[in-house]
Amino acid sequence: MNLKDSVVFITGANRGLGLAFAKAALAAGAKKVYAAARDPASITLAGVHPIALDVTRPEQAEAAARACGDVTLLVNNAGISRGVSLLGPAEGVDAARAEFETNFFGPWALARAFAPVLAANGGGAIINVLSILSWLSLPGAATYSASKSAAWSLSNGLRTALRDQGTQVLSLHVAFMDTDMTSKIPGPKASPDEVVQQTFAALEAGQFEVLADPLTRQVKQGLSTEAPPYAS
Repeated sequence: MNLKDSVVFITGANRGLGLAFAKAALAAGAKKVYAAARDPASITLAGVHPIALDVTRPEQAEAAARACGDVTLLVNNAGISRGVSLLGPAEGVDAARAEFETNFFGPWALARAFAPVLAANGGGAIINVLSILSWLSLPGAATYSASKSAAWSLSNGLRTALRDQGTQVLSLHVAFMDTDMTSKIPGPKASPDEVVQQTFAALEAGQFEVLADPLTRQVKQGLSTEAPPYAS
């Protein structure tokens, strides 16, 4: 799909990658950009339309779809990581449930709510922001990894379910980015602006997946080897 004259709805658009998506959509000539966040007052980017949305509340997703009936591109960007291990304290289970509510059930609810809107507007597209941890499990983020793995499967299922109505589904996989979520993690990090540029280029080219950095491409390539990275 073309970004020029599109109508874009972005979750978690108040900072980080979501904010980068909003800026890039405006720069690409989008007709309208809806910037969604739990607190719409946290949306400070000029030129966007702030929307109050908690992605863990399906009724709010449905209300957003009713209010924003001109959307042609949905960007499921909102995500959380609680830094929980699988065998830690019992309260970690609640943290894991919170991750799944935001990272899996949230995008699913938004996709369900906006699917009829996208169909009515010619098909459009959905971008789901995933992670290199869709394929890897790190000790301090095992439940986050599980939620992103589930979201990868969700993306693949949505691609099949929405194909007949002409909706493109694009999965974005990326390792560490220079955002608040990774501020305490050392090492090289991708620029959110560069990740968005890759993603929008892939969208306009009709692709189904973006591997946004060398490490992500290396891990994806290694999935078919005799010693895949998720087994180490």
